[in-house]
Amino acid sequence: MKFGILGPGKIAHSMAKTISQLEEVECYAVASRSYERAKEFAEQWNFEKAYGSYEELVQDPEVDLIYVASPHSHHYEHTKLCLEHGKAALVEKAFTVNAKQAEELAALSREKGVLLAEAIWTRYMPSRKMIDDLLEAGTIGEVTSLSANLGYILDKVERMQSPELAGGALLDLGVYPINFALMTFHDKIKSIDATAIMSPRGVDWMNTITLTFEDGKMAALYSNMLALTDRQGVINGNKGYIEVQNINNCEEIRVYNTNCEMTARYTVPEQITGYEYEVLSCIRALKEGKIECEEMPHSETIRVMRLMDEIRAKWNLKFPCE
Repeated sequence: MKFGILGPGKIAHSMAKTISQLEEVECYAVASRSYERAKEFAEQWNFEKAYGSYEELVQDPEVDLIYVASPHSHHYEHTKLCLEHGKAALVEKAFTVNAKQAEELAALSREKGVLLAEAIWTRYMPSRKMIDDLLEAGTIGEVTSLSANLGYILDKVERMQSPELAGGALLDLGVYPINFALMTFHDKIKSIDATAIMSPRGVDWMNTITLTFEDGKMAALYSNMLALTDRQGVINGNKGYIEVQNINNCEEIRVYNTNCEMTARYTVPEQITGYEYEVLSCIRALKEGKIECEEMPHSETIRVMRLMDEIRAKWNLKFPCE
């Protein structure tokens, strides 16, 4: 499969490292608004072609799948460009700025019959099935609640501070605790409580979110772009609890009983970077003629975006690009 990258930023380098080690994928083309930047990236990662515009990339008949790695603020525009030219798209999280954009892209995917997937890697990783299997087996009994957090020191990263680029902790970091909760609890959300500390430029530096579900379960979530947190997820049941070490890229899963004694621990399979699972899922979907990946269907992507819209509304946070 010939792989194209739209936007050769930092995260695109991680993806290039990944696909360069996948037998199923050919490092084919990269596009930037700057030809020199695309050329430099292509030479570093042995891509066959470098383009100085995104239009050239989507018009290349050889490209099978395009990884959209531009800032959140531009995902809608760039993904729409891919779909309109019949190109399958794997779009970095946060998928778009808001649910309306996500819904329009999903509708365009259906209209064109073209694959559209969100690159939220935790949905595709083997660790997710490991956690689900433990819960389904009743390992910790009846699950009642969970907590999850994610924080990195990103206050010097301009993209994170810029309202024009849809910055802030929620769309970049908070999306992971939210996905952790929605992967575990599948019922409708009854209520949302959310608070944030805002930056002088008007994006959220840190936030806390409490989700109450109609079946009585509760999720307490937290993200922070000013400090490193323990990145832990904890799922609580009446027979014990499960600790997930690093919800952003699971390192180990630990099971405890009601005496707080560890009864089991599970390591995750070795990986290239962790991005390979979303790419391999796209390959499977393309081979099967599907327009979405089963690990992260369009309905779940839209569910997450609608939830983040509601949360931002509570903070009166609206981005200039909306």
